[in-house]
Amino acid sequence: MTTRAHGPARTHDVVVFGATGFVGRLVAAYLAEHAPEGTRIALAGRSERRLEEVRAGLPATARDWPLVVADAADPTSLRALAESTTAIASTVGPYLRYGLPLVEACADAGTHYADLTGEVLFVRQAIDAVDVRARETGARIVTACGYDSVPSDLGVHLLHERAVSDAAGGLLDTTLHAKSKGGLSGGTIDSSRAQLEAVATDRSLRKVIFDAYALSPDRAAEPDLGKERDASSVFVDAETGDWVGPFIMAGFNTRIVRRSNALRGHAYGRRFRYREVSAYGKGLRGRRRATVFTALSGLAFAGMANPRTRPIVDRLAPSPGEGPSEQARRTGWFSMKIRTTTETGRRYLATVAAQGDPGYAATAVMLGESALCLALDGAQLPPAAGVLTPSTAMGDALVERLRAQDFTMTVAEV
Repeated sequence: MTTRAHGPARTHDVVVFGATGFVGRLVAAYLAEHAPEGTRIALAGRSERRLEEVRAGLPATARDWPLVVADAADPTSLRALAESTTAIASTVGPYLRYGLPLVEACADAGTHYADLTGEVLFVRQAIDAVDVRARETGARIVTACGYDSVPSDLGVHLLHERAVSDAAGGLLDTTLHAKSKGGLSGGTIDSSRAQLEAVATDRSLRKVIFDAYALSPDRAAEPDLGKERDASSVFVDAETGDWVGPFIMAGFNTRIVRRSNALRGHAYGRRFRYREVSAYGKGLRGRRRATVFTALSGLAFAGMANPRTRPIVDRLAPSPGEGPSEQARRTGWFSMKIRTTTETGRRYLATVAAQGDPGYAATAVMLGESALCLALDGAQLPPAAGVLTPSTAMGDALVERLRAQDFTMTVAEV
């Protein structure tokens, strides 16, 4: 059974902001096919004409959806948008450039918010700007509701729940091994570019990006576990025997998971260590793949970081708003295996996996279900408000929604 968090006073249940963008269109299409009958959904963006084109291409169930003209650069339009709905799903990035005004409007209006950011600097900015206000109004401002960082955050959430159920003690060393098949997002590249530009302007921001606890609600209260660094080289994982290397999303996902632990009063444990790596398989083939992919990723990042070579990378990389073909989105997949050891020595394995290109098809499901969860599942959600993570804002309610969409989300003792 679902309940509307704000009742009939709000005109809409969910608004997709940025519906004319590549991912925005995918989220709108997902909602048109999967939202419960009677859910009041609207599409929002800068151009009414382009919104009409998007709506015309959706299934018949969406033909009567209202269109809302709103601009990230127009606070008045954002305030009206936020006041009209229970929840907003925003795909308008890079969020560091365009995201804060909408977050502020949602916090003021008590409107729930979900986005797809993978930007540490933006999340830190949102926490500093609106966390207190959102807790006062009851708004759930939930960042990272796509491939960044739903699988990571909910996977560790499930490990914690199982450890509690088994009285196994807190989590200790926990490692996520990621495998996937998917395309590279122009929007993701633009987000990385926005952070690099911000750091070039203010060098002090480097400290935020490289701080393992950059998103903590209270940095001074974090345990001193020594240097917790993301993987930077290729090596054989001692537990699995796989060759592994740096995971491109680890620098963001790990901060989100650590924020979840802190927001729960360090319920995962005061000695909880967390890292993420890409897994490439065993033997010579695994070593070769790990070495090649790691080298190429390093060259791409170095090229973007250097102002002299950045224009070359820009010409080769997909542009914002571009994405893989429908066939590529359909044939993509991801699988994340998260292994942990608890304080009593028991070991568990969480698996989070799904079909569909992780950054597009699967992300459209994750953001769409997050928005529906925030708008409709009020009675089932954890009692929380402020700038939250997927697990602290939605927890088991989102887990069950994703399982209903054929996501694998399991925990087993090993």
